[in-house]
Amino acid sequence: MNVRWSRLLCAYAVLLSGLVSLSPAAAEPPLIGGMPPLRLERKATSHGAKREFMSITVLPGRGLNTFQITANLPGKGETELLRSPSLDEAAQKMNGQGDDAYGNLNHSFGGAFLIPFTSRAGGELSADKSLVSVVWHGKTIHLPNDYLGHYSVHGLLNTMKAQDPHVTNTRDGQTLTAVIHAGDFNGYWLSKTDVHFRIALTGDAVDIQVTATNVGDEPEPMGMGWHPFLRIVSGDRAQARVHLPADLYGVVDTIDGRPTGELKPVEGTPKDYRSPEGAPLPDGSITVNFSKLTRTSGSGVSIDAWLADPEANYAIRVRGLSPEIRTLHLWSAKGDTFCAIEEQYNYMDAFGAEWKDMDTGLVTLKPHASTTWHVRLELFDPPQISTDDSVRK
Repeated sequence: MNVRWSRLLCAYAVLLSGLVSLSPAAAEPPLIGGMPPLRLERKATSHGAKREFMSITVLPGRGLNTFQITANLPGKGETELLRSPSLDEAAQKMNGQGDDAYGNLNHSFGGAFLIPFTSRAGGELSADKSLVSVVWHGKTIHLPNDYLGHYSVHGLLNTMKAQDPHVTNTRDGQTLTAVIHAGDFNGYWLSKTDVHFRIALTGDAVDIQVTATNVGDEPEPMGMGWHPFLRIVSGDRAQARVHLPADLYGVVDTIDGRPTGELKPVEGTPKDYRSPEGAPLPDGSITVNFSKLTRTSGSGVSIDAWLADPEANYAIRVRGLSPEIRTLHLWSAKGDTFCAIEEQYNYMDAFGAEWKDMDTGLVTLKPHASTTWHVRLELFDPPQISTDDSVRK
């Protein structure tokens, strides 16, 4: 080998060694619920010129919580759309102890799935106050007393692990399928249930379908929903807008927060979010269950609720596509920059006697029967505001 080639090979070897040294191995992700997070992702197709979804991170060890969703926003780059801590912080907090004793921190950020009931369930307390007993079709169901000392809250999926997670590449993204063999939800539920998930990421949409199947021998009630902490990306809560196509809201007792069983019209109240331009969030906290929902035609008949952040030139639609979705729950904390828009099957306290004989949205699943909760997220231009609408108190 001549001197010239020898020198070139030596230079190439030095260059390679330098490249390797500049690319350290990625750190292993933390285990959350005993399993590592799973990330779906895709490459941008617009070179940053348009809004498009980029990734979804889920927690298979904690009921497949959709921990984070990102999107490219023009002028901002890849942006987190859900209010969540870092994965390391979540791993430290979600330890099954203290505030997380029942897995409750699972629905304090990200997007938890609320199965087999949504919102709160109140009833008679056991002697040791560890259980809340509710009655469905003459059968008593004993639920964990895990909220405010007299409620069970947001279902029983929080600590359950997904099995057989499988990611496939699609033309414009990736799709995750998985199942949670929930059985009798650790002894708290009637019959036995399998919960199948399909979460699809594309540039234009995040499409989520969750199917509950009764694999047991007796009928069971089934309520389903989702609890996404949608970020107000700009950080300016005052200019954010919310649209909810709902005519009624559920009245709650001002002392203990229990539903009274009364539904009132939103018209003429600060709870009217029906305007095509949306309406601002109040200064204070808000947690209201809305019903008598209007469905629109588009890509299927749907309940089109949304959050807009004009300052960030960003808006996200939460499109409910299941006919079983009966209520929208709005939750936003005072001084915080998130807004949870929850598409749900059932009313708050769906087993409660206050509803008398009203259908509270729980689906009756006979053995071998299934029901599918289906929601799609879409990005769009925030609406132009033509009125001087002040922030409501």
